[in-house]
Amino acid sequence: MRIVGVLDLRNGHAVHARAGDRERYAPVHSVAGEAIAPGDAQALARIYRDRFGLAELYAADLDAIEGRAPQDRLVTSLAAIGPLWLDAGVSSADRARHALTLGAAHVIVGLETLQSWGALDEICASVGGGRVAFSLDLRDGKPLGNDALSRGESAHEVAARAADAGVTSIVVIDLARVGTGDGIDVRLVARVREAAPRATLLAGGGVRGLDDLVRLSDAGCDGALVATALHHGRIDATQIAAAQSQASFSR
Repeated sequence: MRIVGVLDLRNGHAVHARAGDRERYAPVHSVAGEAIAPGDAQALARIYRDRFGLAELYAADLDAIEGRAPQDRLVTSLAAIGPLWLDAGVSSADRARHALTLGAAHVIVGLETLQSWGALDEICASVGGGRVAFSLDLRDGKPLGNDALSRGESAHEVAARAADAGVTSIVVIDLARVGTGDGIDVRLVARVREAAPRATLLAGGGVRGLDDLVRLSDAGCDGALVATALHHGRIDATQIAAAQSQASFSR
């Protein structure tokens, strides 16, 4: 199972996300008892890599997602630390190509900012579906974003439409659960797995600890996005190594 360390970026800082209330996100000060300069995203990324052994990073450029100036220089520095999944409000082929020039390994196209399914088709055709991941952005289990995209469809139906566009990866994330430690809706994840059986499936938002990783794996999830559980020391390097090698989890 892949464990991906998450960095939420706002105004040049790594911030602690909680329940999608972005105006209240505060800079990260420490990770599992190890202090960092407030909001030092590069230090946080190196701790993920060196202390926890995480092979991949996920960065959400909240400024870009919310229509402000993107944090390109910071994103490029993070891409130099480890393979990067980048969510920077990409909604067009031009922006997808730009994300790749910053060093991103995977471009995230989020339901929250996507304007049409045609745009997703064009992005996949332009940069290749293998470099594109669709973020199934939810709040309390319901799809976010343009109502014309979901048309009242369930989360797993939206995921199936994204897979039809050619994306090879799908990320399930419920903003209401992010940073809360409330756990992930594993049944919803399992339905997405059934709807998009060939996609690489990641899930995040609310991972509490080892038990959640086990449950996600049992539901057919290929990986988990994790931040708060690492910051608070609820998942350690030994457990991550077991998950990444698909070995038995030590309880």
